[in-house]
Amino acid sequence: MTERTERPATGLNRRTLLAASAAALGAGPLLLSPLLRSGAFAGQELNLTIIQPHAVAGEVLKKLFQEQAGVTLNFTVIPYDQVHAQATLDVQSGANHFDVHDYLYTSIGALVDDKVVIDVTDRIEKDKETIRPDDFIGSIYDAYTLVNGRRWGLPYDGDAHVLFYNTEILKRHGLEAPATWEAYYQAVKTVTEKEKGNGIYGTALLGFKVPVIIVSSYANRLAGFGGRFLKGGQPDLLSEESIAAAEELVRVAPYALPTPSETAFDQALPAFLSGKVAFLEFWTDLGVRSQDPQNSKIIDKWDVTQLPVGGRNKTSVAALDAGYGWAISAGSKKKDLAWEFVRWASSRETGLKLLTTSNSGIDPTRNSTLNAPEYKSFAPKVQRAAAAAFGSALVWPTVPQAPRLLDALTEQLALILAGQRKPKAGLEAAQRAWERLLV
Repeated sequence: MTERTERPATGLNRRTLLAASAAALGAGPLLLSPLLRSGAFAGQELNLTIIQPHAVAGEVLKKLFQEQAGVTLNFTVIPYDQVHAQATLDVQSGANHFDVHDYLYTSIGALVDDKVVIDVTDRIEKDKETIRPDDFIGSIYDAYTLVNGRRWGLPYDGDAHVLFYNTEILKRHGLEAPATWEAYYQAVKTVTEKEKGNGIYGTALLGFKVPVIIVSSYANRLAGFGGRFLKGGQPDLLSEESIAAAEELVRVAPYALPTPSETAFDQALPAFLSGKVAFLEFWTDLGVRSQDPQNSKIIDKWDVTQLPVGGRNKTSVAALDAGYGWAISAGSKKKDLAWEFVRWASSRETGLKLLTTSNSGIDPTRNSTLNAPEYKSFAPKVQRAAAAAFGSALVWPTVPQAPRLLDALTEQLALILAGQRKPKAGLEAAQRAWERLLV
């Protein structure tokens, strides 16, 4: 300590001070590359997109990167349903304002096809000893990054839904966490019928007409019934499992918090955290919010389990609902610095910092963070559910047409949920749309 405080007086330069700062922050050898640690990029700036739910994570990253590498991160917060369009427009218009994009994994094929992001396969191979690709959760790594046999980014937010429930409400009605979608429906129905007069409902059903919202609710049931989006590269939306998934969505809607078609994050989260709904299918970071005194009235009154199963399927399967990675913009003039940020931001150490920060919106992408003692201690219930959920997972389409496929499915699911189209008829329309898009 004495030695460090005396050094500035001897005239050491900024690079040395940054190295000392990194050491003081406990930065391990994986946190900063030798190039970053040397202060080679100190004083520079990077422009990045980030989705609104990651705004807190962005603030953490900005502070750490400035302290450790001397680089300023300028984040532009973008609504989660506009991030793909914004990234594409930036490059194709020639504006080239952004260096790094926070991308939804289902859009990676389209971003590659439109030449919006660059191939980082060789960079990963060169730095594989520090990146440790085999540490990424198996169901996430390929889905988030692999297109045409090449890698185009690195994961940093591994999203899958689990089933949160209010233990106090369930106890009042002698209910247990449901293992099947049938039991889930009966539990939701019971709570709503008994407590609707008190403003308490069985569930908040995410049905807002945006792919990451309403398709997530459908995908949870599709995975639970053992279905899939594509079979041999072709649409599989008319399978028995797919139709059952849509029917379950419709069946539970009358007993959900009004009104499912208008329910997204801003409606569902306050309802669950204030004890107004018994169940909520949501991303694993809700467990951290549920124990946060500033946000929650249900501290120690909640628990979490894997999503139910249905039909002939007896094994819980999580759907990879959303999930984000970092990719370098093709228009960036600072690709080397952008890469240094991407590998740092997706590292074990940075990931663990975000996982153990309240309201960061970040879920595990690496086995080492998922099973880290710090994460187990910070969110023990969620860690157990997440570890089980990521064992096997339903991956959404990532082909170049994926954004349009999901828009077409969203359109039909919204009609189904609103009662304007029968589940089978809506899925037939979605199937036809997918077949046209995939020709």
